Amino acid sequence: MKALAFSRFGGPEVLESTELPDPMPPAGGVVVRTRAIGLNFADVYRRRGNYHLAGAPPYVAGYEGAGVVHAVGQGAAWERGARVGFADSPHANAELVAVAADRLIPLPDGISDEIAAAVLLQGLTAQYLVRDSHPLASGQNVVVHAAAGGVGLLLVQLARRLGARVLGLTSSRAKAEAAEQAGAQQVALYDSDWVKAARRFGGGAGVDVVYDSVGSTLQRSLEATRIGGRVVFFGMAGGDPPPIDPRYLMDNSKTVTGGDLWNVLISGEERRRRAAEIFAWVLSGGLRVAIAARISLAEGARAHRLLESRGVAGKIILLP
Repeated sequence: MKALAFSRFGGPEVLESTELPDPMPPAGGVVVRTRAIGLNFADVYRRRGNYHLAGAPPYVAGYEGAGVVHAVGQGAAWERGARVGFADSPHANAELVAVAADRLIPLPDGISDEIAAAVLLQGLTAQYLVRDSHPLASGQNVVVHAAAGGVGLLLVQLARRLGARVLGLTSSRAKAEAAEQAGAQQVALYDSDWVKAARRFGGGAGVDVVYDSVGSTLQRSLEATRIGGRVVFFGMAGGDPPPIDPRYLMDNSKTVTGGDLWNVLISGEERRRRAAEIFAWVLSGGLRVAIAARISLAEGARAHRLLESRGVAGKIILLP
């Protein structure tokens, strides 16, 4: 099979289209022939060496994809040809991917492979952020960082579904328009005084919650919240967060909470239940999925460059 692999850490240039042995299906699981693969910043971190990788090179990144069952493992309850997706199974940047039983998500009619690969990981992330990390309530004032990114666009929509008011943060006017189309009532650019804008958006005292996927902005996100407000920290796309003085949190009754999807997807049943809800939102038109670019798996280096440029609004998907 063909896979997008790398044998050393570095920039996009380390990625190569490589011939690797076909994987064997795990007991109870299957091998999926991918038709669409989601590209995420976690793949960039793995390529750079920021995330731990098990085994020996060549390494194959990727955790999200969709396609059809190609081979069935012993005891598996799946049939060849069944349409499935997965959001957290390793080595997804390949034509064939071995997926454990509890990671498989059936795809309903009306959800294409491309939509599934574009919405699963980031949709599940946005879902737990508004439900588990900070249960949003109607009327709350919210700031969403990177509001035109894959998670950001979905997060804006889900926050609006719950009745929250949303201020999106973006790096350009073009991205601001994408955030506004997703439902953000206001947008501020990163090169402006966005902390001041957020405080004003929250009635002068600050907002109820900031969803921060940038990392390096963590202290400023805290400054944008009201007394008793909260920052949900769930990513480091802009670099490591600065140390936070706990006395500042105490004096202002503010909270920083972490968010990790893997602490929420605790079983196959939970994974499928949450995914089914997201698919239902998409099918009803209540959640729009923006695909920014479709790039062949063999041109994965170009896809990584595009993602790191932050020049697109929405999801980049790889096509085997």
